[in-house]
Amino acid sequence: MSMKLVILGLLMEADSHPYEMRQKMKERNMLHYIKMQEGSLYYAIETLAKTGAVKQAITYKDSGGRPERTVYRITNAGKQLFQELLEEQFEETKTVYHPLYAALAFAKYGDQQRIHNLLLAKVEEQRHILAVLSEVYESHIPDVSRSVLHMMKGRMEHAQVELRWLERLTADAGQDRLRLRGLPIED
Repeated sequence: MSMKLVILGLLMEADSHPYEMRQKMKERNMLHYIKMQEGSLYYAIETLAKTGAVKQAITYKDSGGRPERTVYRITNAGKQLFQELLEEQFEETKTVYHPLYAALAFAKYGDQQRIHNLLLAKVEEQRHILAVLSEVYESHIPDVSRSVLHMMKGRMEHAQVELRWLERLTADAGQDRLRLRGLPIED
């Protein structure tokens, strides 16, 4: 659903070719903020076209042997679908299941030094992610709406919380405390 919402949202801005849509997604760093598979773009456009949500606006023929380039436009039905998808996203509530949760349930049985080393790498990776998100946020302040800034800031704040959690977890792993019982987690 996210990919369809993104496509329709981009077409609300302007008619576009799928390659241009992909470029806008990259320029806006959408893959940092929105769960979607980049490879599903063309399939989603095809599906939206079949349902009448988008239509071909212009098809450019290339004499150099390259394939035709089709520019798409959102239809009235697409605008209605856009609003429905937008509302669904606002109404949706989901529990977040972190990939490490299953591992943490049994970490006390694992090699503590290896777990610590893996967590150290995760901390560094998370620091890098946070730096990228911060840079993207700062660079987009003059160019995007506040709703987009809220999205970026929210993702950045999640990354900050993730980093604090990973640092705390890594410290416990480094002190061989993952097996202990009866001790609360200190902030």
